[in-house]
Amino acid sequence: MLNKYEVNQTSSKNLASYVDHTILKPDADLSAVKKVCDEAKENNFASVCVNPSYIGYVAKQLEGSGVAPCCVVGFPLGATMPEVKAFETERCIAAGAKEIDMVINIGAAKNGDWKLVKEDIGAVVIAAKGRALVKVIIETCLLTDEEKVKACACAKMAEADFVKTSTGFSTGGATQDDVALMRETVGSEMGVKASGGVKTKDDAENMIAKGATRLGTSSGIAIANGSATEHKCIDCGNCSKTCPSDITRITKQAY
Repeated sequence: MLNKYEVNQTSSKNLASYVDHTILKPDADLSAVKKVCDEAKENNFASVCVNPSYIGYVAKQLEGSGVAPCCVVGFPLGATMPEVKAFETERCIAAGAKEIDMVINIGAAKNGDWKLVKEDIGAVVIAAKGRALVKVIIETCLLTDEEKVKACACAKMAEADFVKTSTGFSTGGATQDDVALMRETVGSEMGVKASGGVKTKDDAENMIAKGATRLGTSSGIAIANGSATEHKCIDCGNCSKTCPSDITRITKQAY
C-alpha cells in the first residue's frame, strides 16, 4: 500500500489532480480569480491558490466542489516574523482556507539560523492545528543544495505536510534536480510541490517522475489538455528578461 505521499506513476488522464491552479499576480482582479475557480472545478484540480485577500471569495466559489481553497502566507519574501505568519494563517483559515503555502524566512536560512527557520515553520503549523495542510516554500533558487536539505529537514521536524520549491516570484522556479533532492530528503512521509515554470504536460510528468505530488502552476489548463511542448524561442532579439509575446520561457541570457 502506498504511503499518503509516496510517489506513484501517473498518466495525462489524471495530471489535473496534481494541479494547484494558481493566480498570485498583484493585479489579479475578481473576474480573473473567478475564471480560475471555474477552470479548477471544471477540471477537478487539487486546489486554487490565491493571495489572502481573495481566500474568502475563493472558498465560497469552491464550496462543495472537492477543490481545496489554498492561500499563501508570508508571500513572497518570507521575511515577516513567525507571529505575523501565524496570525495570517489563522485569519486565512477562518476565511475558508484548507491549504496554506507559507514562505520560510530565507534570510535566516542563509544565515544558518536553522532554529529560527524551524520556529517560523512551526508557528504556521501550530496555527493551522490540523485544520489546513501546510506547504513550506523554501525558494530553492536562492539556496545551496546543503541549505535545501536543511530547510526540508526543518519542515519535516516542524510536522508540515509538504515542502515546495518556489514562490515563482524570485530568480528561478522548480527544477527536476531540486524536486528529486527534496523527495530524497523528506522521504515518503511528506508531499513535494513543484512550483514555478511548470507549464506543459512534459514539465508536469517530469516533475512527478522525480517525486512531486503537487504542481503549482498557472498553466493548469494546458497541462490538463495534454500540451506536450511549448513554442521555442525564435531569437527575435526583442526581449529584455522574458519573451514580449509570452511564447517561450527561454530568456535572453540563455542564448
